[in-house]
Amino acid sequence: MSPFENTGKCNCVDCKDKSCAASVLTLKQLELLNSNSKEVELKKGEVILHSGALNSHIVYLKTGYVKEYLNSPNSKSLIIQIIKPHSYLGLHSLFGDKVNHYSYAALLDLKICYIDIDIFKRLVKESGDFSFELLKYLSKESLQVNYNFIKHSQKNTNGRFAEMLIYLSEQIYESNSFEINLTRQELSELIGISRENTARIITQFKSEGIINITDKRIKILNMDLVKQISKNG
Repeated sequence: MSPFENTGKCNCVDCKDKSCAASVLTLKQLELLNSNSKEVELKKGEVILHSGALNSHIVYLKTGYVKEYLNSPNSKSLIIQIIKPHSYLGLHSLFGDKVNHYSYAALLDLKICYIDIDIFKRLVKESGDFSFELLKYLSKESLQVNYNFIKHSQKNTNGRFAEMLIYLSEQIYESNSFEINLTRQELSELIGISRENTARIITQFKSEGIINITDKRIKILNMDLVKQISKNG
């Protein structure tokens, strides 16, 4: 019997949170996936995958947001990207190596599915449509991460902060008003500047009427100006 059977939670056949890739699987393949998957609820701050750990399962993010990050030798962290629901975690490590190259942690309470790695690979080999959807997902993710890195490396601190606002608004939360799930320290790790500079820019943008912050909710009041700052930065 599969160690994932009879969990009482996961139902891949009727799941409303299927990935685009899983949506193209046949009923038989979905049943196979279901019997080799387990849904788990995690609390904010819990680490889902550690860098350097052997790949043993595929992780699918059903609900919530996750940060993908690297810890450098000097104990500083760099957040590579924010991952939103209906995404797979660490696929590039799965196909590129036997270990995870990045760490993943929950930014708020969420649900994930652990999928048996051998079953996942079997579905990749069996279904061309499934493989094609995964390839599209990986390609899009890789292009976006590389594009963000290049843009950040060419901007000053104000430009980086403005670009971060555009990224969160347009790519992650899809709104000009959103509840940010990052601490000030995590914001600085995402932008690639010091925490002190992050606090200074937040104060500057608020005083200039560009953004408004209430508790953890950010509202972009002047997106045109934010984009201009990003462009000129």
